[in-house]
Amino acid sequence: MAFFYTENDSLFEADYPLFPNQEEKKLIEEELPEEIGILTLQNTVLFPGVVMPITAVRDKAIRLVKEAYNSPGRLIGVIAQRNINIEHPKQEDLFTCGTLARILKMIRMPDGSLTIVLQGRSKFEVVAWTQEEPFCKAKIKKRTEHYPSEEEARALMYNLKEEAFQIIDLSPNIPSEAKIALENIESLSFLIHFIASNLSLDVAEKQNILELDSLKEKGELVLQYLSNELKILELSEEIQEKVKTDMDQQQREYILRQQIRAIQDELGENTFESELEELRARASKKKWPEEVQKAFDKELNRLSRLNPAMPDYGVVMNYIEWLLDLPWQEYTTDKFDFSRVQRILDEDHYGLEKVKERILEYLAVLKLKADKKAPIICFYGPPGVGKTSLGKSIARALGREFVRISLGGTHDEAEIRGHRRTYIGALPGRIIQGLKKVGTSNPVFMLDEIDKVGNDFRGDPASALLEVLDPEQNNTFRDNFLEVEYDLSRVMFIATANTLSTIHPALRDRLEIIEINGYSLEEKMEIARRHLIPKVRKDHGLKASNIKIKDDALKMIIQNYTRESGVRGLHQKLAALCRSVAKEIVLHQRKQLTISPRNLQQFLGVPRYENEMYRSVDVPGVAVGLAWTSVGGEILFIESILTHGRGRLSLTGQLGDVMKESAQLAYTYLKSNCELWNIPYEVFDHWDVHLHIPAGAIPKDGPSAGITMLTSLASLFTQRLVKPALAMTGEITLRGKVLPVGGIKEKVLAAARAGIETIIMCRENKKDVEEIKQDYIKHLKIIYVDRMTEVLDHALEPQPVKNARNLLPESKRENQPEKAGWVS
Repeated sequence: MAFFYTENDSLFEADYPLFPNQEEKKLIEEELPEEIGILTLQNTVLFPGVVMPITAVRDKAIRLVKEAYNSPGRLIGVIAQRNINIEHPKQEDLFTCGTLARILKMIRMPDGSLTIVLQGRSKFEVVAWTQEEPFCKAKIKKRTEHYPSEEEARALMYNLKEEAFQIIDLSPNIPSEAKIALENIESLSFLIHFIASNLSLDVAEKQNILELDSLKEKGELVLQYLSNELKILELSEEIQEKVKTDMDQQQREYILRQQIRAIQDELGENTFESELEELRARASKKKWPEEVQKAFDKELNRLSRLNPAMPDYGVVMNYIEWLLDLPWQEYTTDKFDFSRVQRILDEDHYGLEKVKERILEYLAVLKLKADKKAPIICFYGPPGVGKTSLGKSIARALGREFVRISLGGTHDEAEIRGHRRTYIGALPGRIIQGLKKVGTSNPVFMLDEIDKVGNDFRGDPASALLEVLDPEQNNTFRDNFLEVEYDLSRVMFIATANTLSTIHPALRDRLEIIEINGYSLEEKMEIARRHLIPKVRKDHGLKASNIKIKDDALKMIIQNYTRESGVRGLHQKLAALCRSVAKEIVLHQRKQLTISPRNLQQFLGVPRYENEMYRSVDVPGVAVGLAWTSVGGEILFIESILTHGRGRLSLTGQLGDVMKESAQLAYTYLKSNCELWNIPYEVFDHWDVHLHIPAGAIPKDGPSAGITMLTSLASLFTQRLVKPALAMTGEITLRGKVLPVGGIKEKVLAAARAGIETIIMCRENKKDVEEIKQDYIKHLKIIYVDRMTEVLDHALEPQPVKNARNLLPESKRENQPEKAGWVS
């Protein structure tokens, strides 16, 4: 018997509180409507004062609920049917006594049914039925209840609560909060109804309680049911104690049998039959498909005919034990409490708002889907940004087991599908091994480094993963070792990758890609404060009072001691810092150390990296670009100079093919449109241009420096400086259009850190800027452009520099020196 439990959950865990005691007087005086729509309950009874969830499936019920929910008072009559087996009851099949209820909440379910939460209010009697279609209606009158004397009421309440408390103490499934709920009930009527509602009684018995008008008689009847329940529980406890004693005896006998078996093994006596019986006993407890049962029976029959000394005996026994150890159709229950999921994701990871939103969307779909097939998600991003830990957080939030396998460097297809049993030492693949390890068929399964799966003469693991990660096929996954189908459809697979380019195209098509970008400086500082510093402090035995890291020092560690998108290197540096502090505390008895930029080198040594900061330039031909790297954004100085020659363009700085083409394109565009900036065409035939991008040892590529190169060349040929504290990024075309580029978030944040005040970029990149927190870029001015003419109008100073060079050859300088603002 289940006491104090509804069909699905404890009533005390519902979203609605128990009926307040002060409402009782209002209910007694409340006037009932003359006519009300009637909702029939098939297998329960609603009592006044009780809150109960109900699902309306019948067409009549759905129409009635919708109309009642949209009415002013949301009132509805609730009556139980006499025979629970009748699917479509008529008026004569219903009791005449029911409960007037208010609809507190209505939820539309995917299958068209309605789930409503009802709050019982008053008891009524049907006077006459007035309507049968489209739903039942009846004229009703109120039935009042007779209260006992004050002494009798107190005695009844005391006895009811005492009996209920004993039942709660004896029932392990009833939460302790039930006692608190009962103690807070001061109304005799509601106490009786509340207990009666939660007793395991049939409909007729509950209806009998409802129809009694004397609270004394009603209380005594409920007390009788409680006494019966208590006797059953006490008897059950005695039985459990006896079973426990018997189990202890069985355990003792099992140990003795094991000792006897060991002695028999030493004496060479045969224990083969007992092993077979043990295997059969284990198999009788499994709930596996018919195909697996046939395979087990076949192999067990084969084992019974083998001599234990034969080599095949070990192979067959290993196979049978694998069948028995796997969690066939064993699932954990998902916890779809989305506020809890959100809280856990926020606790474990700072930022990543878009990623968390996508995860919640997937979980919402998983909750609503009837087939329970899990989505196949792939977290894609640089190392150290929290891809694997996100998978752990999802498992913790859902209440599922978590298993992780690393696919990096996997070349053998058998790692996924397993080895055939004909091989010596054959085992199932790592997917099946992982399920055996966690003991459930619906864990969160992390496939780490899926982009690093290789293939060679031993097979193609990526192709084997196609079946595992295809929702249409993985419900019949067949491992080479098991040779029977295993259902993987309810496993939530989460893959991780650093790049998408190396993932098999067909495999990538099966994945729901969620990109996780690198963290900004501000995000890294917040992650360090919230997660990393407390963790490394605890790992090294330090208290919060032992070490204090100033924000400037933390910023210096991030910028000058690490260069990464994630926070793995930052974690290592903070751990090194804590080790140094621990040494100082132990050797020099210091109680507290404050880490500042001034003493940071004492603990971590010389900084490994120097951040490129903006420096003012007083010569033409130098422009500042913005670059994206795998560890974040950088500013990039692009320099160009002129030498006497014949119009050749030289490029240095380890530029890739795309970047070289961008430089050539910029130079050609400038020559083609030189009259727009008063540059005589003849100068291009008498000067060579050398364009260089520091640092020369670092390879660079990509189209995003196109407008920066053109600005550098235009500044050089017009002898006009680029405006101070200005940077830019964008691709150009021969027609002078500016095209959008990627990595905007990293580039803009890098510009803000480097002291840039103005950024020029393509107008189509505005949407990317809007995704950046405004607190990070509030001091930046961003100019959006569509054409190169706009770029140069915003980027170049209006007048040439003092002592600007005249680039025309001497033979053509007559009457020309002022044309472009040059001087001789």
